[in-house]
Amino acid sequence: MVSEAPHRPPAGLPGLDPRWSRTVSVNDSTSGDAHAWHILDTASELARRGIEPVGTILAVHGNPTWSYLWRSILAASLAAAESGAAAWRVIAVDQLNMGFSARTHTARTLTQRVRDLGDLTDTLALNGPVVTLGHDWGGVIAFGWAVDHPELLAGVASLNTAVHHPAGVPIPAPLRLATARGVLATSTVTTSAFLDTTLALARPALEPDVKGAYRAPYRSASSRAGIGAFVADIPVDDRDPSYAELKRIAAGVAELEVPALLLWGPDDPIFGDRYLDDLVDRLPHAQVHRFEGAGHLIAEDRPYPDAVLTWLTDRVAPGPAAALATRDAHPAIDDARYAPLWGALDERRDDDADAIIDMAARGGRTRHVSGRQLDDRVRRLAAGLTSIGERRGPRVSVLVPPGPTLTAVIYACLRIGAVVVVADAGLGVRGLSRAVRGAWPDVVIGEAKGLAAAKTLGWPGVRVSTATLPWASRRALGVSHSLAEIVARGDGASLPTEPSPDELAAILFTSGSTGPAKGVRYTHRQLSAVRDVLATHFAITPDTGLVTGFAPFALLGPALGTRSATPDMDVSAPRTLTARAVAAAVRAADARIVFLSPAAILNVVATADALSSADRAALASVRTFLSTGAPVGEPLLAAAADLMPNAEAHTPYGMTECLLVADVTLEGIRAAADAPDRGVCVGAPIGHNRVLISALDSAGRAVGEPGAEPNVLGEVVISAPHLKASYDRLWLTDRAAVAHTPDDGARWHRTGDVGHLDAQGRLWIEGRLPHVLTTAGGPVAPVGAEQELERSRHVRRAALVGVGPEGLRQAVAVVETTTPTRRPDLAPAELAAELRALSSVPLVAVLAVPELPTDIRHNSKIDRQRLSAWAEATLAGGRMGRP
Repeated sequence: MVSEAPHRPPAGLPGLDPRWSRTVSVNDSTSGDAHAWHILDTASELARRGIEPVGTILAVHGNPTWSYLWRSILAASLAAAESGAAAWRVIAVDQLNMGFSARTHTARTLTQRVRDLGDLTDTLALNGPVVTLGHDWGGVIAFGWAVDHPELLAGVASLNTAVHHPAGVPIPAPLRLATARGVLATSTVTTSAFLDTTLALARPALEPDVKGAYRAPYRSASSRAGIGAFVADIPVDDRDPSYAELKRIAAGVAELEVPALLLWGPDDPIFGDRYLDDLVDRLPHAQVHRFEGAGHLIAEDRPYPDAVLTWLTDRVAPGPAAALATRDAHPAIDDARYAPLWGALDERRDDDADAIIDMAARGGRTRHVSGRQLDDRVRRLAAGLTSIGERRGPRVSVLVPPGPTLTAVIYACLRIGAVVVVADAGLGVRGLSRAVRGAWPDVVIGEAKGLAAAKTLGWPGVRVSTATLPWASRRALGVSHSLAEIVARGDGASLPTEPSPDELAAILFTSGSTGPAKGVRYTHRQLSAVRDVLATHFAITPDTGLVTGFAPFALLGPALGTRSATPDMDVSAPRTLTARAVAAAVRAADARIVFLSPAAILNVVATADALSSADRAALASVRTFLSTGAPVGEPLLAAAADLMPNAEAHTPYGMTECLLVADVTLEGIRAAADAPDRGVCVGAPIGHNRVLISALDSAGRAVGEPGAEPNVLGEVVISAPHLKASYDRLWLTDRAAVAHTPDDGARWHRTGDVGHLDAQGRLWIEGRLPHVLTTAGGPVAPVGAEQELERSRHVRRAALVGVGPEGLRQAVAVVETTTPTRRPDLAPAELAAELRALSSVPLVAVLAVPELPTDIRHNSKIDRQRLSAWAEATLAGGRMGRP
């Protein structure tokens, strides 16, 4: 019996070369019937160009799409082959009853579809190496083929799919609706509702002709029967015919050892991050990249062919780029010197002196925690967490404000080998939710407010409350344990073996000031190296005493073996810190070092008039003061140093990826003041750290070989013993961060910062790569011009942004005035004239705003991209709202 085959794809579908399209007659190995398969195949085009492929990409669409989904990788693979890169044949299939393949008039289960695909490849006499590529339920079928053809398999790649659904968890809402009795046939077959809804998931929206192309094989109810059958076959539990096959495939995927690539659109109402996390567990060696903002139709949302072809070159058919992909060596660190972060707690387990002084505790009281108490709490928490099943590797998201509880929880997690996920409230609700869901923690520990957010926003993980909650609240929030219960379970229990230095220890999220926050992965070795460089550079001893108004350093206090005090402030809002609170904390800890964020310094200086003589005497005992997180100018640093007259003021340069890179003192800043250099001098590299510059080309791209030649504007490239291990589930970002860096066995990182080195080896920061203006005269970094504008006594802060086309950008100054303006407007003519005279960069406009937009965490990093878009719209005649 020969099944009915629809017509071939009509001519003129956007992006689809009709030369790729062909029909193959395949005998069904089960029924013996012959079915016409429609496929897109680049074999003839490669042959016409005289190019021999190195292997085949077998691409399988899901429901309700067809092989048109893969048109961009067919085109990209041919272009790559034409350019001399490795040539991959691409075969994109239309599954039976789908696309332009035959309508068999019989529903096909998952088992049958996997067998169907094998029948096709047998008919094609497909030889290895083969790499499967799947999307949606096509991903499951592609994985099934991969499991069944190990002799041909060279790799697996997948876009938004799933091979396992956890018991007791409802299937995604859109599928529950589509499979509901009385809805299935209507939504999937009788009407095109299911198809239309799927196409509407694209971000940005598909062009009408592209939507038309996807609809082309599904114009009638009879042609859509396969869509309905596909949905009906979704296996939910063991009562469903395809459940056993799904379990078989899932188990087989976990046994695969070939290279793997998982590309993900997290804004997917069907295949959310839950399914990505499951695949990562099964394929721990996979390269994973989450395209933030992309959704279910990731093949339409993002340039996935570039990622697939890059991965093939790096991992499957290694060429010169393979070295780039495998650079994961640690800089030489003497293991004999390695000591875990909790080592200092062990040493103080019998010490009744203060380890933590929390002056920001609720109710205005000060909380003292001794070394003995902290060690005991950490040990009992660690043993208790182990008793509830948390051992090596689980991700623990900590939604706890800085203070003794957060410190104890983090050290307990580190001690048992759990991976601490830290994403602070400074990201805002949306950013925090995006970070937590992206990390997909196994456990969430938080206060009631944080757990309520977790419940409302659908965050994953077993929930643990910091406080013992009433039964009703506990049930409403889905809380499984309280910290008190965990501590009680750990009383007298033994601790597990310590994690090794190179096991993953923490995922720390960036501020999100230049895009979606990124998870930064640190091993235990790297966290210990952060402690060590801090202790060595600032000569921290057990007798030093710290005041930590900056959360990252507050957490390192116990690891440094000295007491630390958190001043009375809202730790999520640095600007709430006052000078008197700092003085009180210095007295309480008898501190010799004070850590403050740049935003906190502003308010400390502004509230200095309230200091008493006793406060000033306390501040005079400080010997080292530092502020990091964003560049701090000389006037502000000097004003803070005046409050601590005997302290050496430092402003280290670093980032979440490498907390301490370079350092400069106030005297160093003053010594550099007469230098002709533009930007902010952040000093020389600390310890064994190295800093190089990758020069910018005329288009503002960092393409130069990293070097130390002075006065070259480019991207800052760094190496350090405590540099991050990688980004979390951002393979492409990782790859870009090490692209064209020295191949010397060390780990390097492209920071995204722009600056230069001077003749003395000092680093000057001039902005961020995305903020560089590509003008007709070449690239212009913003910070130097902003410094010129801020010389005006009428300007509090300034931002230089660009408008117009790339390569011809024009500069616009956006300023906060010392006498705040009530609403955004053109700057007064006198001020505009003064600023144009001060600026070495021609200004096409000067705009004044009540407040420049900044990141939430630091309250200091100006969002120049947002300002640029606002200025462009405003100057084009748009409404002048707040930026």
